[in-house]
Order: sequence, then structure tokens, then C-alpha cells
Amino acid sequence: MPRLHMHVTDAAESPLRLALHELRGRLETPDHFPPTAQAEADSAARAPRIPAADGAVAGEHTLEDATDLPLFTLDPPGSPDLDQAVFLARRPGGGYRVHHALADIAAFVTPGGALDAEAHHRVTTLHFPDERVPLYPPVLSEGAACLLPDRDRPAVLWQLDLDADGAPAGVRVRRALVRSRAGLDHAAVQKSLDDGTAEEPLALLREIGQLREEQEVARGAISLNVPEQDIVEEDGRYRLAYRAPLPVHGWHAQISLLTGMAAAELMLSAGTGILRTLPSPTHAPAQGGHPSPEGSVARLRLTARALGVDWPHHTSYAALLRTLDPRRPAHAAFLQDCAALLRGAGYTAFDGTAPPASEVLHAAVAAPYAHATAPLRRLVDRYTSELCLAASAGTEAPSWVRGALAGLPEEMELGTRRAHRVERACADLVEAALLRDRVGEVFEGMVVEIQEADPTQGTVHLVDPAVIGPVEAAPEGPALPLGRRIPVRLAEADPGHRPVRFTAA
Repeated sequence: MPRLHMHVTDAAESPLRLALHELRGRLETPDHFPPTAQAEADSAARAPRIPAADGAVAGEHTLEDATDLPLFTLDPPGSPDLDQAVFLARRPGGGYRVHHALADIAAFVTPGGALDAEAHHRVTTLHFPDERVPLYPPVLSEGAACLLPDRDRPAVLWQLDLDADGAPAGVRVRRALVRSRAGLDHAAVQKSLDDGTAEEPLALLREIGQLREEQEVARGAISLNVPEQDIVEEDGRYRLAYRAPLPVHGWHAQISLLTGMAAAELMLSAGTGILRTLPSPTHAPAQGGHPSPEGSVARLRLTARALGVDWPHHTSYAALLRTLDPRRPAHAAFLQDCAALLRGAGYTAFDGTAPPASEVLHAAVAAPYAHATAPLRRLVDRYTSELCLAASAGTEAPSWVRGALAGLPEEMELGTRRAHRVERACADLVEAALLRDRVGEVFEGMVVEIQEADPTQGTVHLVDPAVIGPVEAAPEGPALPLGRRIPVRLAEADPGHRPVRFTAA
């Protein structure tokens, strides 16, 4: 699921930042690593050990030298955990070759050790608008395991061959020593592509990315370019500013999708693996209410109406998304809401026999898919790498990987729910900060959800600002009218204490 990107831009000691600090305490997010886990990380950072096929530790001599590949990373400025690097080239006989290096975190984590246990407890990196709570200690995730420029690093190196149309034509996965040549950011790369100064590996990012986007459309996949949100303080008040993703964001994301799809196919062929699966949005359960028996897409249609987004009835959800312009505030707000539709995803693990085709599809990708490309920020990716290395080599996966497979889906689900709670709590806090000085004001909003057991309680989506919150009918008034715009009065908005709440005016 694309997470919501929110950034706080005000002073370190501002009320909003202090409220976010208090929120982390209430959510009991860890603020340090246990001493034993930290000690293991410090030791591993000094001397990484490359896992052998049987799960034991092999020597450095087993690591292929691929430092001649001029890889580069592409991340937002200041990103601390660089877990993937790429190099793109043309194949002599036609088509393309994608080299995709992923941080080899398994070279630093001993199965069954204290650091491994802490990673299974944390499951994912947690993102707050002002800081992050990492999955692995920064000495690894921002240091020894991170694909920093001009540093030799152990990596899981994917070689993905494509034909002239961008369709897969071959895959190879192995461990290698790599060295990134440059740490690039999206804005600079987009500028070089637009003004024609980009060298071929960067120019191929656009060429391959566009071909893969065409393949995505042909599959009927869902492309969701969620804009980032900056919470800007001006004269003691806060406002939201949206930042639309650049085209290069989408082209780079296609490389990750390509690797995730290739990982799924490798594991399915081997009969052992763990996939990220998602039911069709039209059959997914609604989030937190019952807008319609047609599912959560019905609520999104109401949200579109509230924001003035044109969604013809004959247009599918996937087709609509491709018409939206995240530079337009209403479209940007709608895309933020669309992310919730992808929260029905889960994990499917198997060992010995691949599940039937009906159980392996990721509806948004419109193909089997696996989490593979964020090993420094997501627990399951470490296991995906090991499974794909074994599948590519035609060997059995290590026993420590197979032994963890059965429990991984539940662990990942718990970690994902924790990340969603953090995201929702941050959104509640930010919305309260935006409206804290407007308690008592009347706004226009669309009722996008009502509670089945009590139609006087529901959810309203304001037209401006694009805030979502609980609403209750006026005392002695009628039930809330689902799908209609009504005036609502802001009853509460206290950042860090009480989220926004409305009453029908």
C-alpha cells in the first residue's frame, strides 16, 4: 500500500512537533534498540558475514565482485536508508537489461539473535511527519548496510532482461559486492531528462519506465501516485500544501514493481515463497463503516462527489486514477483517500506447493507480486531475497527462512496494522492542528459513511479543507443523509488530545 507522505516544516519546538513527540509516547513506539540488539548491529557493521545457501556463514571469497557496475540510487533528498540502486543498459541483441541491487541486510543479521528478534518485533519502519522509527539500527540502515555512494556494500543483485516492448525475458539473482557511483534525487534527474542532458542510463529510466507503464495499463493494474503533504505553519496557523509526484517517480517505481513481480514468479516456480496479495477493490470490505453493499469503492464515489472529481459511471477505478492530476488540490486530496482502498492486502506463504492462481493475485498490480525492494524498512523483504536467491540457483531455501515462513504473514499483518494506526493517528493530529482555531465554524461536507447500527453517526468529508472526520446528527434531528452535502459545525479540534469531530448544523 502506498503510505501517506506527510512532512512537518515548522520549528523543532513547535506545538505540532511536541504533540507528535507525545503521540509516539502514547503509541509506545520504541525510542531505542535493546543493548544486546545494538551490540550485535555494531559488531556486524564492522564485519558483515555473507550467508551461505544452508544458512551458515560463508567467507568473503564467496561474494561476486560487481563493483564495476555504475549503479546509482534515486531517492528524496536527505533519505537516510538507501536500500536499492540501479543501472540500466541496452542488450546487444535488442531490448534492455536492468541491474537492480538491494541492500543485503541478511549479511548483518544473525538468524535467532537479538537483532533478529527485535526486527521481528518491529516488523516495519514507522514514519511520522517529523521523524522515522527505524526497523534496524541506524549503524546498519543508514551506514554499513546502506547503499551509500562510493562505498563497497554487500547486495542482492538482480539482473532483469526485457524485450524491446519492456516485457520480461529473463532473470538472475545472486549475491555480489557493489558500489553505487552516485546518490541522485528525483527533481535533479527529472530536470536532466527534460532538458536532454541525461546520460543513457538515466535516459533509459524514462524509456523503460514508459514501456512498463504501457504494460501496466494492458494488465488493467491500478497506478496510484499519492502526492506528498507538507504541513506549513504561517502566522500561527497551519495549512496543507500538496506536492505532486514527478514522472520520474513513476518510472523509478516501475523498476521496483518489475522486481517484485519477478520475485513472485521465481518463488511460485520454486514452490516456496511469500507473496503480497490483494483482493479486487470492488470486493474489499469498507474501512470502518458500511457505505454501500457494493464495497469501499462506493464510498470513494461519494468522496469524489464531495471533492468535485468527475467519475463517470462507465469508468473503472483503475481508469479514473490515470485521469487524475495530483497538481490539482481536489485530485490530490482524492488520491490521498484512494490509498485506503489498498489496505485489504495480506501475505500468502507457501512451502512445497504453490497456491492456486486464484489465491496469488495482487489486484492493484494485476499479477502475482512480492515485497522485495525495501529490505532496510520491511522485515519480509529479507526473506524474499533469500527465497529468490535459492530459486535462481536451483537450491533449497535456508532452513531459517523456511522455518519462519508459516508465521510471517501474521507478523507482517500485525506490523502493518501498527503502521496504519500510526498513520491514522498522525492524520488525526494534523487535521486537528489545521482546524484548531476554527471550532464552532460551519463547513460544507459530504456524508460518505453512516454506521449501520446507528444512522445518526457517520463520517463526513469536508469540501474545503479536504478533512475527513466523524459526524453526528443534530439532537432531535433526522438521520444523516448518506451521499448528500450538508452543513456541519466543527465541535472539537485539539491536536494531540481530541481529533476533529463535527455535528450536523
